Amino acid sequence: MALTGVVYGLWNNVLVNVVPVKSVTYWQAMGLLILFRILLGGFRFGPPGGRPFNGGPPHWRDKWRNMSDEERAKFKNEWRRRGPWGKRESDES
Repeated sequence: MALTGVVYGLWNNVLVNVVPVKSVTYWQAMGLLILFRILLGGFRFGPPGGRPFNGGPPHWRDKWRNMSDEERAKFKNEWRRRGPWGKRESDES
């Protein structure tokens, strides 16, 4: 309910003054909040990304720490070879 108040306040005090939109009621703000949660994030509970509540390190960090120097060099070379979008040269047709 408090988040609805934040959406309501921001919409009516910021957006109305910046862009040509009408002000909304509290219930319309709640509807907007629900709509955006459905469209953009769903209704997952817990921390984003599925990480533990203690904010443990991401999975890739553990993998990187466990790699040998040779594996790291191979990984870096493959990353550079694929370019900025991660495509292999053989993937392009």
